[in-house]
Amino acid sequence: MGESEDTIALNVRLKPSESSAHPRAANYTNVGITQGIDYLDFGFIEPSLLAAIAKAAKNGQAAPKGLDGHLVTRVAMDVGLLARLQQQIQQVLVGLRAARKPRTKD
Repeated sequence: MGESEDTIALNVRLKPSESSAHPRAANYTNVGITQGIDYLDFGFIEPSLLAAIAKAAKNGQAAPKGLDGHLVTRVAMDVGLLARLQQQIQQVLVGLRAARKPRTKD
């Protein structure tokens, strides 16, 4: 669903279902597009495995060709919704940057 010029802001409250009642940890994301549908994959890779790979690379050892992780969830959406998600993420990041900036006295 794309946004039109006639959009209105609504206060939406999403109630958790049984499968979404508890947050899931993700430290890996991937976005793919197939047949006009965008797929956002959220995964989890063991932090100790990532640390071991970083240590090996620092010591000049070759990195592995692949890595196994766990798919936490996959979200499918159309490009309009993906664009809205990007706008929301950008707004959050701008707000975080502004909050981190030291305030100067005039």
